[in-house]
Amino acid sequence: MYGQIGKLIALPGKRDELIALLLENVDAMPGCLSYIVAADASDENAIWVTEAWDSKESHDGSLKLPGVRKSIDKARPMIAGFGDSFNTMPVGGRGLQVTKTA
Repeated sequence: MYGQIGKLIALPGKRDELIALLLENVDAMPGCLSYIVAADASDENAIWVTEAWDSKESHDGSLKLPGVRKSIDKARPMIAGFGDSFNTMPVGGRGLQVTKTA
């Protein structure tokens, strides 16, 4: 599996609109096991995105989907910058649909 945790910084007053764009195509991403967008509790402009995928290839492929590309293009003008970003290897937990193979 493949995961990412990343921080986006929205332009002042644009966080809610940016969050809505990040959530637009969540159901249309093959291989996505979990995609959570959260408003930072201590920074009114910050957003955290936590993702779990069946593979890095599925994640990378999602960035080429027409709906996702459209959302990215609409979101760019609302992004002031990026914070920390981490690649992870999800192993399980509540809410993560893990398919075990023998």
